[in-house]
Amino acid sequence: MPNLSIVDKRNTFRRLHETGCFVIPNPWNVGSARYLQGLGFQALATTSSGYAHAQGFADGDMTRDRVLAHCREIADATGLPVNADFEGGYAHDPETVAENVRLCMETGVAGLSIEDFTGDDADPLYAFELAVARVRAARAAIDKSGGGVVFTARTEGFIKGRPDMAETIRRLKAFTDAGADCLYAPGICTPEQIETVVKAAAPKPVNLLMSSASGLTVNDIAELGVRRISVGGTLARVAMHAFIKAATEIAKNGKFDSFAAVMGNAELNTFFGSAGTKSSSQ
Repeated sequence: MPNLSIVDKRNTFRRLHETGCFVIPNPWNVGSARYLQGLGFQALATTSSGYAHAQGFADGDMTRDRVLAHCREIADATGLPVNADFEGGYAHDPETVAENVRLCMETGVAGLSIEDFTGDDADPLYAFELAVARVRAARAAIDKSGGGVVFTARTEGFIKGRPDMAETIRRLKAFTDAGADCLYAPGICTPEQIETVVKAAAPKPVNLLMSSASGLTVNDIAELGVRRISVGGTLARVAMHAFIKAATEIAKNGKFDSFAAVMGNAELNTFFGSAGTKSSSQ
């Protein structure tokens, strides 16, 4: 696809949420972003865990400024719209969340998400009113910029030990009222859970996280009413898993069997020497 301006990327990304269902895979570096574009995906999203692990950190331990630099790097590396996994906005209070959202928009992303995880596993979710205030502050920052960024609000109960569907729905509805463009409850996985969230969020689009082999296909998920499917850090973990398996085999058994049928250097050189190097945005 042709390179797009930031405005075009944001308009394209918004249109993708209006009808149908699309997969938004999550690269963790420039190479993976460009390869995913080469496979024909229509949009990409950063992954907090994939990037953190690649840098030798636990998910959630990266600083705001390093994440902002990463968002800019990925947005600049591809002609596709990019959604930023902006975690909790790198602040607790709504005012600072708003300021950080402004900084994130300046990286050139087409969308961003803010979650209600506190960073404390013992008390994982912000109190309801504060969680809503944080979403409202992020919305105000986006509106003030006039940049057309698609805003996704997340509630993290199902992946943070609070799998309460009633509370999840309560929060998603409140986030809708506070101005979210897209809703996201990572961790829901059964058709029944997915349908419940989609119906509760309607008419707003829902993002579904696919991070395990559930047996559901893209067509299955589309039939449940989901508009956007992301994979979080799973593609990054697939790569890390293959690396760890091969390195462990060498270290423990002195064997190189994992190298069999690996993609050749020439194939990657061909891709990155042609399509890959032409995918930077203008």
